[in-house]
Amino acid sequence: MLLFVVSIATFAIFFLVPRLAGMSADDLASRYVGKAANAQVIHDTAIRLGFYDPLAVQYGRFVKGIFVGIERNYGPGVEHCPAPCFGYSYVTQNPVLPDLLDRIPITLSLALGAAVVWVVFGVATGVVSALRRGSFFDRLSMGVALAGVSLPIFFTGIVSLAIFRDQLGLVGDVADWVPFSESPAIWAQNLILPWVTLAFLYAAGYARLTRAGMLETMSEDYIRTARAKGLPERVVVVKHGLRATLTPVLTMFGLDLGLLLGGAVLTESTFSLPGMGKYAVDAISNNDLPQVMGVTLLAATFIIVANLVVDLLYAVVDPRVRLA
Repeated sequence: MLLFVVSIATFAIFFLVPRLAGMSADDLASRYVGKAANAQVIHDTAIRLGFYDPLAVQYGRFVKGIFVGIERNYGPGVEHCPAPCFGYSYVTQNPVLPDLLDRIPITLSLALGAAVVWVVFGVATGVVSALRRGSFFDRLSMGVALAGVSLPIFFTGIVSLAIFRDQLGLVGDVADWVPFSESPAIWAQNLILPWVTLAFLYAAGYARLTRAGMLETMSEDYIRTARAKGLPERVVVVKHGLRATLTPVLTMFGLDLGLLLGGAVLTESTFSLPGMGKYAVDAISNNDLPQVMGVTLLAATFIIVANLVVDLLYAVVDPRVRLA
Protein backbone atom coordinates (compact mmCIF):
# COMPACT_ATOMS: atom_id res chain seq x y z
CA MET A 1 0.00 0.00 0.00
CA LEU A 2 2.80 2.39 0.91
CA LEU A 3 4.61 1.66 -2.37
CA PHE A 4 1.36 2.35 -4.23
CA VAL A 5 1.05 5.78 -2.57
CA VAL A 6 4.71 6.57 -3.28
CA SER A 7 4.33 5.66 -6.95
CA ILE A 8 1.24 7.85 -7.33
CA ALA A 9 2.94 10.82 -5.63
CA THR A 10 6.05 10.52 -7.82
CA PHE A 11 3.98 10.14 -10.98
CA ALA A 12 1.88 13.18 -10.08
CA ILE A 13 4.95 15.34 -9.48
CA PHE A 14 6.34 14.61 -12.93
CA PHE A 15 3.12 14.56 -14.95
CA LEU A 16 0.16 16.07 -13.12
CA VAL A 17 1.96 19.14 -11.77
CA PRO A 18 3.38 20.17 -15.20
CA ARG A 19 -0.09 19.75 -16.72
CA LEU A 20 -1.59 21.94 -14.01
CA ALA A 21 1.11 24.50 -14.74
CA GLY A 22 -0.09 24.68 -18.35
CA MET A 23 2.52 22.47 -20.07
CA SER A 24 1.29 20.47 -23.04
CA ALA A 25 2.33 16.99 -24.14
CA ASP A 26 4.65 18.53 -26.75
CA ASP A 27 6.27 20.67 -24.04
CA LEU A 28 7.02 17.54 -22.03
CA ALA A 29 8.39 15.74 -25.08
CA SER A 30 10.68 18.66 -25.97
CA ARG A 31 12.87 17.68 -22.99
CA TYR A 32 13.85 14.42 -24.67
CA VAL A 33 14.75 15.59 -28.18
CA GLY A 34 17.64 17.66 -29.45
CA LYS A 35 17.59 21.42 -29.53
CA ALA A 36 17.41 21.40 -33.33
CA ALA A 37 14.26 19.26 -33.43
CA ASN A 38 11.29 20.79 -35.24
CA ALA A 39 7.67 20.78 -34.09
CA GLN A 40 6.80 17.60 -36.00
CA VAL A 41 9.64 15.63 -34.40
CA ILE A 42 8.58 16.84 -30.95
CA HIS A 43 4.96 15.91 -31.67
CA ASP A 44 5.94 12.43 -32.89
CA THR A 45 8.09 11.95 -29.77
CA ALA A 46 5.16 12.90 -27.53
CA ILE A 47 2.98 10.29 -29.28
CA ARG A 48 5.70 7.63 -29.05
CA LEU A 49 6.18 8.25 -25.32
CA GLY A 50 2.44 8.16 -24.72
CA PHE A 51 2.14 11.73 -23.43
CA TYR A 52 -1.17 12.24 -25.26
CA ASP A 53 -2.78 9.36 -23.39
CA PRO A 54 -4.88 10.19 -20.30
CA LEU A 55 -2.87 10.31 -17.07
CA ALA A 56 -4.75 7.30 -15.70
CA VAL A 57 -3.77 5.28 -18.78
CA GLN A 58 -0.12 6.33 -18.47
CA TYR A 59 0.00 5.38 -14.79
CA GLY A 60 -1.84 2.12 -15.48
CA ARG A 61 0.74 1.28 -18.15
CA PHE A 62 3.52 1.78 -15.60
CA VAL A 63 1.83 -0.41 -12.97
CA LYS A 64 1.07 -3.08 -15.58
CA GLY A 65 4.74 -3.18 -16.49
CA ILE A 66 5.69 -3.98 -12.89
CA PHE A 67 3.37 -6.99 -12.67
CA VAL A 68 3.05 -8.16 -16.29
CA GLY A 69 5.82 -6.58 -18.33
CA ILE A 70 5.93 -4.21 -21.27
CA GLU A 71 6.05 -4.81 -25.01
CA ARG A 72 6.99 -2.04 -27.42
CA ASN A 73 7.67 -1.70 -31.12
CA TYR A 74 11.34 -0.86 -31.33
CA GLY A 75 13.17 -0.93 -34.64
CA PRO A 76 12.47 -3.97 -36.76
CA GLY A 77 10.50 -5.96 -34.20
CA VAL A 78 8.80 -6.10 -30.82
CA GLU A 79 10.90 -5.81 -27.67
CA HIS A 80 9.62 -7.34 -24.42
CA CYS A 81 10.60 -6.13 -20.97
CA PRO A 82 9.68 -8.91 -18.49
CA ALA A 83 8.09 -8.17 -15.12
CA PRO A 84 9.02 -6.48 -12.92
CA CYS A 85 9.63 -3.80 -15.52
CA PHE A 86 9.97 -0.12 -14.59
CA GLY A 87 9.74 0.90 -18.22
CA TYR A 88 12.29 2.27 -20.65
CA SER A 89 14.37 5.38 -20.13
CA TYR A 90 13.14 8.36 -22.12
CA VAL A 91 16.75 9.43 -22.73
CA THR A 92 18.83 6.26 -23.22
CA GLN A 93 15.94 3.98 -24.33
CA ASN A 94 17.37 1.25 -22.07
CA PRO A 95 15.23 -0.77 -19.63
CA VAL A 96 15.40 0.87 -16.20
CA LEU A 97 15.54 -2.20 -13.95
CA PRO A 98 18.73 -3.75 -15.40
CA ASP A 99 20.50 -0.40 -15.04
CA LEU A 100 19.40 -0.21 -11.40
CA LEU A 101 20.43 -3.80 -10.69
CA ASP A 102 23.91 -3.04 -12.01
CA ARG A 103 24.23 -0.16 -9.54
CA ILE A 104 22.60 -1.69 -6.46
CA PRO A 105 25.75 -3.62 -5.36
CA ILE A 106 27.71 -0.37 -5.26
CA THR A 107 25.13 1.48 -3.19
CA LEU A 108 24.56 -1.49 -0.87
CA SER A 109 28.30 -1.87 -0.34
CA LEU A 110 28.53 1.80 0.55
CA ALA A 111 25.43 1.86 2.74
CA LEU A 112 25.94 -1.36 4.71
CA GLY A 113 29.65 -0.76 5.22
CA ALA A 114 29.05 2.77 6.47
CA ALA A 115 26.22 1.54 8.72
CA VAL A 116 28.52 -0.98 10.41
CA VAL A 117 31.21 1.68 10.90
CA TRP A 118 28.91 4.31 12.37
CA VAL A 119 27.05 1.92 14.68
CA VAL A 120 30.19 0.30 16.08
CA PHE A 121 32.22 3.46 16.54
CA GLY A 122 29.29 5.70 17.47
CA VAL A 123 27.91 3.40 20.17
CA ALA A 124 31.37 2.52 21.50
CA THR A 125 32.35 6.19 21.71
CA GLY A 126 29.12 7.05 23.49
CA VAL A 127 29.56 4.27 26.06
CA VAL A 128 33.17 5.21 26.88
CA SER A 129 32.27 8.90 27.09
CA ALA A 130 29.45 8.15 29.53
CA LEU A 131 31.66 5.97 31.71
CA ARG A 132 34.37 8.66 31.73
CA ARG A 133 32.14 11.67 32.05
CA GLY A 134 34.03 14.95 32.19
CA SER A 135 37.34 13.40 31.11
CA PHE A 136 39.52 14.61 28.26
CA PHE A 137 38.25 11.74 26.07
CA ASP A 138 34.65 12.71 26.79
CA ARG A 139 35.18 16.33 25.83
CA LEU A 140 37.25 15.50 22.76
CA SER A 141 34.85 12.85 21.44
CA MET A 142 31.81 15.07 21.94
CA GLY A 143 33.63 17.92 20.20
CA VAL A 144 34.41 15.66 17.25
CA ALA A 145 30.79 14.45 17.28
CA LEU A 146 29.57 18.03 17.09
CA ALA A 147 31.85 18.62 14.12
CA GLY A 148 30.55 15.44 12.47
CA VAL A 149 26.95 16.62 12.76
CA SER A 150 27.80 20.11 11.50
CA LEU A 151 30.09 19.40 8.54
CA PRO A 152 28.42 18.42 5.22
CA ILE A 153 29.34 15.18 3.49
CA PHE A 154 30.78 16.80 0.37
CA PHE A 155 33.18 18.87 2.52
CA THR A 156 34.49 15.95 4.58
CA GLY A 157 34.68 13.83 1.43
CA ILE A 158 36.80 16.36 -0.46
CA VAL A 159 39.05 16.92 2.56
CA SER A 160 39.58 13.17 3.06
CA LEU A 161 40.42 12.74 -0.63
CA ALA A 162 42.90 15.59 -0.51
CA ILE A 163 44.65 14.21 2.58
CA PHE A 164 44.55 10.43 2.32
CA ARG A 165 44.67 10.02 -1.47
CA ASP A 166 46.44 13.04 -2.91
CA GLN A 167 48.88 13.86 -0.08
CA LEU A 168 49.52 10.56 1.73
CA GLY A 169 48.70 8.15 -1.07
CA LEU A 170 47.13 5.65 1.32
CA VAL A 171 44.20 4.84 -0.99
CA GLY A 172 43.81 4.63 -4.74
CA ASP A 173 41.25 6.17 -7.04
CA VAL A 174 37.89 5.58 -5.37
CA ALA A 175 36.07 5.73 -8.73
CA ASP A 176 37.83 2.51 -9.85
CA TRP A 177 35.04 0.23 -8.67
CA VAL A 178 36.01 -3.42 -8.18
CA PRO A 179 33.35 -5.97 -7.10
CA PHE A 180 33.88 -7.90 -3.87
CA SER A 181 33.91 -11.20 -5.77
CA GLU A 182 36.95 -10.14 -7.82
CA SER A 183 39.15 -8.76 -5.04
CA PRO A 184 37.86 -8.20 -1.48
CA ALA A 185 41.01 -6.27 -0.55
CA ILE A 186 40.75 -3.76 -3.41
CA TRP A 187 36.98 -3.54 -2.89
CA ALA A 188 37.46 -2.53 0.76
CA GLN A 189 40.37 -0.21 -0.04
CA ASN A 190 38.32 1.69 -2.60
CA LEU A 191 35.37 2.06 -0.23
CA ILE A 192 37.13 2.88 3.04
CA LEU A 193 37.05 6.65 2.45
CA PRO A 194 33.36 6.73 1.38
CA TRP A 195 32.51 4.54 4.40
CA VAL A 196 34.28 6.83 6.85
CA THR A 197 32.92 9.99 5.20
CA LEU A 198 29.31 8.78 5.28
CA ALA A 199 29.66 7.18 8.73
CA PHE A 200 31.21 10.32 10.24
CA LEU A 201 27.93 12.19 9.84
CA TYR A 202 25.81 9.46 11.45
CA ALA A 203 28.28 8.19 14.08
CA ALA A 204 28.31 11.62 15.69
CA GLY A 205 24.58 11.44 16.44
CA TYR A 206 24.86 7.89 17.75
CA ALA A 207 27.69 8.84 20.08
CA ARG A 208 25.68 11.70 21.58
CA LEU A 209 22.50 9.61 21.87
CA THR A 210 24.31 6.64 23.44
CA ARG A 211 26.15 8.87 25.90
CA ALA A 212 22.93 10.54 27.05
CA GLY A 213 21.17 7.18 27.38
CA MET A 214 24.03 5.57 29.27
CA LEU A 215 24.30 8.48 31.71
CA GLU A 216 20.61 8.11 32.52
CA THR A 217 20.64 4.31 32.66
CA MET A 218 23.76 3.94 34.82
CA SER A 219 22.11 5.99 37.58
CA GLU A 220 19.07 3.67 37.82
CA ASP A 221 18.38 1.55 40.90
CA TYR A 222 18.70 -1.77 39.10
CA ILE A 223 22.27 -0.86 38.07
CA ARG A 224 23.19 -0.27 41.70
CA THR A 225 21.50 -3.55 42.58
CA ALA A 226 23.51 -5.39 39.96
CA ARG A 227 26.74 -3.95 41.35
CA ALA A 228 25.69 -4.77 44.89
CA LYS A 229 25.18 -8.41 43.83
CA GLY A 230 28.85 -8.50 42.85
CA LEU A 231 28.45 -8.72 39.09
CA PRO A 232 31.55 -7.80 37.06
CA GLU A 233 31.54 -4.22 35.80
CA ARG A 234 31.66 -5.44 32.20
CA VAL A 235 28.42 -7.40 32.70
CA VAL A 236 26.78 -4.44 34.41
CA VAL A 237 27.71 -2.06 31.60
CA VAL A 238 27.02 -4.32 28.60
CA LYS A 239 24.14 -6.54 29.73
CA HIS A 240 22.23 -4.13 31.95
CA GLY A 241 23.29 -0.61 30.95
CA LEU A 242 23.95 -0.78 27.21
CA ARG A 243 21.10 -3.16 26.47
CA ALA A 244 18.56 -0.74 27.90
CA THR A 245 20.13 2.11 25.94
CA LEU A 246 19.96 0.33 22.59
CA THR A 247 16.18 0.71 22.13
CA PRO A 248 16.28 4.40 21.10
CA VAL A 249 19.47 3.67 19.15
CA LEU A 250 17.62 1.03 17.13
CA THR A 251 14.80 3.49 16.47
CA MET A 252 17.28 6.03 15.19
CA PHE A 253 19.03 3.34 13.15
CA GLY A 254 15.81 2.46 11.33
CA LEU A 255 15.18 6.10 10.46
CA ASP A 256 18.77 6.62 9.32
CA LEU A 257 18.67 3.57 7.07
CA GLY A 258 15.64 5.08 5.38
CA LEU A 259 17.46 8.39 4.88
CA LEU A 260 20.67 6.70 3.77
CA LEU A 261 19.94 7.14 0.07
CA GLY A 262 20.16 10.90 0.53
CA GLY A 263 23.61 10.54 2.06
CA ALA A 264 24.58 8.08 -0.66
CA VAL A 265 23.67 10.64 -3.33
CA LEU A 266 26.18 13.17 -1.97
CA THR A 267 28.82 10.55 -1.17
CA GLU A 268 28.63 8.86 -4.57
CA SER A 269 28.73 12.23 -6.31
CA THR A 270 31.76 13.32 -4.27
CA PHE A 271 33.69 10.10 -4.88
CA SER A 272 32.33 9.49 -8.44
CA LEU A 273 30.89 6.10 -7.52
CA PRO A 274 28.45 4.83 -10.20
CA GLY A 275 25.75 3.75 -7.77
CA MET A 276 22.04 4.43 -7.35
CA GLY A 277 22.69 7.85 -5.86
CA LYS A 278 24.49 9.16 -8.92
CA TYR A 279 21.90 7.42 -11.10
CA ALA A 280 19.13 9.29 -9.25
CA VAL A 281 20.87 12.64 -9.70
CA ASP A 282 21.25 12.06 -13.44
CA ALA A 283 17.62 10.90 -13.75
CA ILE A 284 16.29 14.00 -12.00
CA SER A 285 18.53 16.29 -14.07
CA ASN A 286 17.23 14.70 -17.27
CA ASN A 287 13.58 14.66 -16.10
CA ASP A 288 13.57 10.95 -16.94
CA LEU A 289 10.39 9.74 -15.25
CA PRO A 290 10.90 5.94 -15.62
CA GLN A 291 14.34 6.21 -14.04
CA VAL A 292 13.07 8.43 -11.22
CA MET A 293 10.12 6.10 -10.56
CA GLY A 294 12.44 3.09 -10.48
CA VAL A 295 14.83 4.71 -7.98
CA THR A 296 11.93 5.94 -5.84
CA LEU A 297 10.23 2.56 -5.62
CA LEU A 298 13.48 0.73 -4.83
CA ALA A 299 14.32 3.31 -2.17
CA ALA A 300 10.85 3.01 -0.65
CA THR A 301 11.17 -0.79 -0.63
CA PHE A 302 14.52 -0.45 1.13
CA ILE A 303 12.99 1.83 3.76
CA ILE A 304 10.10 -0.58 4.42
CA VAL A 305 12.41 -3.60 4.75
CA ALA A 306 14.83 -1.68 6.98
CA ASN A 307 12.05 -0.63 9.36
CA LEU A 308 10.70 -4.19 9.44
CA VAL A 309 14.14 -5.51 10.42
CA VAL A 310 14.41 -2.88 13.15
CA ASP A 311 11.00 -3.84 14.54
CA LEU A 312 12.14 -7.47 14.73
CA LEU A 313 15.37 -6.44 16.47
CA TYR A 314 13.36 -4.74 19.23
CA ALA A 315 12.38 -8.18 20.50
CA VAL A 316 16.02 -9.26 20.54
CA VAL A 317 17.28 -6.24 22.45
CA ASP A 318 14.38 -5.62 24.84
CA PRO A 319 12.70 -8.70 26.45
CA ARG A 320 9.70 -6.55 27.39
CA VAL A 321 8.74 -6.44 23.71
CA ARG A 322 8.56 -10.24 23.56
CA LEU A 323 6.46 -10.35 26.73
CA ALA A 324 4.05 -7.77 25.32
